[in-house]
Amino acid sequence: MKKGHLVGIGIIAVAIVIIMTSIGDASSYETFNTALEMKKDGDEKAIHVVGQLKKDAQGEVQGLQVREDKTSFTFVLVDNDGTEQEVFYNEPVPADFTRSESVVVIGSYKNEEIFIADKILMKCPSKYQETDVQAAGM
Repeated sequence: MKKGHLVGIGIIAVAIVIIMTSIGDASSYETFNTALEMKKDGDEKAIHVVGQLKKDAQGEVQGLQVREDKTSFTFVLVDNDGTEQEVFYNEPVPADFTRSESVVVIGSYKNEEIFIADKILMKCPSKYQETDVQAAGM
């Protein structure tokens, strides 16, 4: 075989190894119960939990408490199993946070009472509503 072929095969092999390791690190969505079990087992790695903000009958967010200096806040998130959990985030409240349809918190438990989020991802409602499409005649 020529040197060029060997180098090409080597590059492909390295690419495959990188892809396989990144797939292994990919995180799936878990529940607060799973995250708490991990904490009890001594596993401190960050976990992704998806849920919705706790809202009252009028659609107002409940449990949102922003510190006076507005540099951090806590809120109540309800995961897909229906477990309500207080979450602390050490950053200002993101724009349109209260309007989000679902929230993904990435973090872990530091104690058994509160989940500490390192990062928050939000799915905001679409600005294109079905009524807009109907009004356009589609």
